[in-house]
Amino acid sequence: MTPTLKIDFVSDVSCPWCVIGLKALDAALAQTHAELRAELHFQPFELNPGMAPEGEEITAHITKKYGITPAQADANRENIRERGAELGFTFSRPDEPGGGRHHVYNTFDAHRLLHWAGEVGPPAQRALKEALFSAYFTEGKSPADHAVLLAVVRTAGLDAARAQGILVGDEYADAVRDREQFYTGQGIHSVPAVIVNERHLISGGQPPEVFARALRQIAAEMLSQPLR
Repeated sequence: MTPTLKIDFVSDVSCPWCVIGLKALDAALAQTHAELRAELHFQPFELNPGMAPEGEEITAHITKKYGITPAQADANRENIRERGAELGFTFSRPDEPGGGRHHVYNTFDAHRLLHWAGEVGPPAQRALKEALFSAYFTEGKSPADHAVLLAVVRTAGLDAARAQGILVGDEYADAVRDREQFYTGQGIHSVPAVIVNERHLISGGQPPEVFARALRQIAAEMLSQPLR
């Protein structure tokens, strides 16, 4: 019998470690595909829920938020860029022409669209999540900009007219806030947070082998439980 694990991936679309965590989790699932199955669900978390629509310049934001120097912020971004490259994802530099992450933005509307995509189906939600990551981290586009969000929706193969209807109103706003409050109430205050079978927490952008080891252990525990 091949056990099926329910995985809730709690993350923000403006969190670089969430990209790394997802890519590493993908690699771990590829390593363990003969041993277990996974149902992946993306859950909302906002790193900057009070961010103004125009966003904030990224270095100024990071140095203020984490109490580090601009040089340390640059070094951290370079580390993230290298980790992403190892996992097949491109993080553009803020100073690259025609791209780069110059600002940090509010992501609430992106999460509303992800909630909707989850109702369409897991493949649709996954496609939208990946397109949002690429739009922000690779192309340097704002996830707070509705025109950008609609373009991303089209890239993911979803209904742009339906998405526009969501964006002009407050549809899914309460649902997203409820999910955010649920996870913060459960003690999730940093992301990515990978929750397996609603019981086991794997925190941070771990290497693939760490994810694989944890998934194998959880799957083994499932198989050892007596049938009811």
